[in-house]
Amino acid sequence: MVFNSLTFMVFFALVLALHAMPFKWTTKKINLLIASYLFYAAWNPPFIILLWLSTIVDWYAAQKLVRAEKPLERKVWMLLSVIVNLGMLAYFKYGTFMLENFSALMAGIGVSYQAPAFDIILPVGISFYTFATLSYTLDIYLRRAEPAKNFLDYALFVTFFPHLVAGPIMRPTELVPQFVEPRKASADMLRFGLALMTLGLFQKVVLADSFLAPAAEMIYDGSSVPGLLDSWIATLAFSGQIFCDFAGYSTTAIGAAMCLGFAMPDNFRFPYAAIGFSDFWRRWHITLSSWLRDYLYIPLGGNRHGEARTYLALMVTMLLGGLWHGASWTFVVWGGLHGFYLAAERIIRSRFSGYRPGPFALVLFGLLTYFLINISWVFFRADSFGKAWIILNGMFGINAKAEPILPTMHVAMVMLIVSGIVFSHWQMRQQTLESFLARVPAFVLSSVWALMAFAVVIAQGDGNAFIYFQF
Repeated sequence: MVFNSLTFMVFFALVLALHAMPFKWTTKKINLLIASYLFYAAWNPPFIILLWLSTIVDWYAAQKLVRAEKPLERKVWMLLSVIVNLGMLAYFKYGTFMLENFSALMAGIGVSYQAPAFDIILPVGISFYTFATLSYTLDIYLRRAEPAKNFLDYALFVTFFPHLVAGPIMRPTELVPQFVEPRKASADMLRFGLALMTLGLFQKVVLADSFLAPAAEMIYDGSSVPGLLDSWIATLAFSGQIFCDFAGYSTTAIGAAMCLGFAMPDNFRFPYAAIGFSDFWRRWHITLSSWLRDYLYIPLGGNRHGEARTYLALMVTMLLGGLWHGASWTFVVWGGLHGFYLAAERIIRSRFSGYRPGPFALVLFGLLTYFLINISWVFFRADSFGKAWIILNGMFGINAKAEPILPTMHVAMVMLIVSGIVFSHWQMRQQTLESFLARVPAFVLSSVWALMAFAVVIAQGDGNAFIYFQF
């Protein structure tokens, strides 16, 4: 079930109605748990077993961690959680990838090995709920959190449908305490939540799917050789598409949770206004970057053991972060580029620690950041290194057989929308959406809300899945 579907609208209306009933709080939580399982089962019911397995293993391991007194015993229970969760992720997401690369390695040393054919279906959202459940047992192991008081609260934390399949990646300390006491959305929360859902769906259905995706698909999925203009327009289109798609999902998820009386953290803070790459990762997919920082970068040493160790930790973290996005070496390269960007930025900042750029220099640094981000998006979007190389050659004007591909209307539309996205991010980079909306007259907000809702309705097509569902 996807947010941008009539099925979800009906489902969500029923969930809201049940949540508003004068039931006991425990009954309401059970209703939310059942609804979350139904939400997930709409894709593939058997994969609910994986959710149950992850939930039960981590709940049991956490209880044992609390009671265990010997360090070795605690480590065993922590490793059980890690092995089960990462084992499922490795099999379903990386099984075929590892077999293909093993076969290629064997062929490289002259050994003929034919890997068995596996028809492995990737469970939707497995990367997201795996990280969420892992944070539960890891935080308890590190004594940073207490276990949930009861199994129902923990099970609901794992399966809560707004964040289940594509985040934001919730920590137990952020969501489990909200299940303790009864929660009900106020009238203001309900209005703002519905407005956020409308904004998120507008970003996804209208901007990402209707206006930006076609230009990116014509170049990245086509067989023609693109020139300078087409390569850049397609890449800019994808930069806008992936932001509107993923930020649209997060915004819709946060709005849906708010309508039920729950708070979820921001996942995006106007990332295309970032000045530098550390700033970018504080603004893009915030819950993932903070997870990688807390559970990978810092355990690898962070910045506490000298420069060389810091750069190694940065690179390993970003390489694995790239691999988290997809079982392909192109994602690894994308992560590696961001690791390189972060390391280079750190070196430059240390060499020019006394430099304080003025407003014009900040804009130039921001544009340079966006330029390099788009270079990295090529590897994220391309389905092979060959395709990525063709696009990069086009972006630097060295495709000898290039020919015009995109219609003028596509070029104009992409430039208009992407320019609007980048401009709005710069206008908003020092403020929150809430503070901005508080200053806008009510009749203006109502008019914009109505226009977005109308655009979503008339643009509704096939209910295309969100890009991050594949991760």
